[in-house]
Formats: sequence, structure tokens, C-alpha cells
Amino acid sequence: MRNTPGRSLFVRLQASAKGPAGKWTDAATGEHGDLLDIIRGSLGLTDFADVADEARTFLSLPHPEPGPATPPRRVMPAPSGSVEAARRLFAMSQPLAGTTAETYLRRRGITLLHGAGNLRFHPRCYYKPDDSPTETWPAMVAAVTDLTGRITGAHRTWLAPDGSDKAPVNTPRKAMGNLLGSTVRIGVPDSVIAAGEGIETMLSLRQILPDMPVMPALSAAHLAAILFPLRLRRLYIVRDNDPAGDAARDMLMERANAEGIEAICLSPALGDFNEDLQRLGMDALRACVRLQLAPEDVLRFMSLPQ
Repeated sequence: MRNTPGRSLFVRLQASAKGPAGKWTDAATGEHGDLLDIIRGSLGLTDFADVADEARTFLSLPHPEPGPATPPRRVMPAPSGSVEAARRLFAMSQPLAGTTAETYLRRRGITLLHGAGNLRFHPRCYYKPDDSPTETWPAMVAAVTDLTGRITGAHRTWLAPDGSDKAPVNTPRKAMGNLLGSTVRIGVPDSVIAAGEGIETMLSLRQILPDMPVMPALSAAHLAAILFPLRLRRLYIVRDNDPAGDAARDMLMERANAEGIEAICLSPALGDFNEDLQRLGMDALRACVRLQLAPEDVLRFMSLPQ
């Protein structure tokens, strides 16, 4: 979509069971939408009026004559924590590049962010402490989607203003909407996918397996309940090194095997793969994971040192 090297942009020319005609998917990033979305993304526009003007120019349509003034329609607020509130929050957020969220991820050793269109940044995201006034902090906002790509929820990681760490609040991570069965999807889904708990954990895995699609489920309980894509044939279960991670691994492995899906566990040397990346380094993380991958997936997915 942004003229970067990589895989193709697919456009659905006819309506099908997968959705209406005119929708597109960027195979390099996993982003998707309609004509207005691609105009907004490729030109970096944020105001809908600017996007609509560009679309009219592209289609050689006349600008509408101004009609009689009408009072603005009042947009009703979405219920707090609802799916609609999650969709609105993600729509109001901006791409990661050049933001505090990108700084935060880089501080954690995460520099490869291709395919992460479902991660965005909001500069002033509301945070409501218990029995205290609402605050605003920068936040990384992740879209939680179902198997069709429809947003069912959002996850917020509130950040320190300089991106050095998470915000100094009691609960710097919170989810909203309907998460059950859904995940944050990074990369284009394929027959081999890795699923785990944390966003940073799964992005750390992508630093050494840059072409493997990953699905952060955001918690051990939600990891155990993820829905499987139809094309899935091998599932890597990325385990956090704690009792909850063990339980999620066992439940998910049993479910996958019952569906005829090969399930392989990937375990960290320390608490999780982001801790491995930060404390042990890229080479140690690569060596740890390489021993646990199917041999053909080492060749297919792993980036090897030059």
C-alpha cells in the first residue's frame, strides 16, 4: 500500500462469502479496507473531509454544492468497554511509525514491525483509575479481530511519555470489547502460525522469524480459547514460563490435536521471549527457538546471521 517492497495488494473484484466487492488486503502488512482506507493510509490523511476530497478528485466527481445549514448530528457515545468503543478507539489511533509506541518497542529490542497494521498509537488515551479522575497517557492500541478480520475488541498499553517503559499506573494494560476466541493478528495468516500471550512476546519471536504470522491472545485464558483459521496445519504454542502458561499450553494443544492440527510448544529460556531477547540477546533467542522448530520451518521462516 505504501510502495514498499514485498507481497502484493489484493483487491476483491466480486462479492463473495469472504466479503463485498471493492475490499482490499495488503499482504505485506495484513492491513485491509476499502478505497477510502487506502487513500487515507497511502497519503497519511487523518481528516475524513480530506479523504473524501481526494476520492472525488481521483474519480473526477464534482464537489457537492453546499446545502442548507442543518444542525450537526449528535454522535452518541459508545458504551464504555464495548465492541463499538474499541472500534472507535482504534479508528482514532495512528500508525506506529515515529511514535512513542515505536520507541517503547525499540527499547524492548523490537525493531522489525512489518505486518503490524493491527498495532497503532494514541497520544492521549483515557485511563480511569479506581475512584479517581480520568487521566490521559500515550498508549499502544491493538485491534483484536476474529477470523474474518472484523474488530471485536482492543487492547491498550499505556506508556510513559518518553516511551522508556509502561506508564506509572496501577494497571498499564487493559482490554475492551469481546476477546473470546479472537486475537491480535500480526502478519498474513497461513498454514503455519504461532500463538502466545503478550504482544511484546510475539513481536520478539518475529525478530528471528520475520515471516511467521503470529497471534497474541493477550492472556493465558484467552490463548487457550483461540479459534483456529481454516488453513491452519501447524500451530506453534508460545508458552510463558509460569503455571498459567503451562495450563494454556496443555488446553490449546489438546484442542489443536482434536482438530487434526499439529501443535508444537516453544518455550523461553527465561520468563518469556521478550525477556530472552532483552537479557540474552538475539543470537541466544535464535539458538533457543531453532532447536524447537520443525526443520522445514527453520528454512522457511528463520532469519540466520550473515
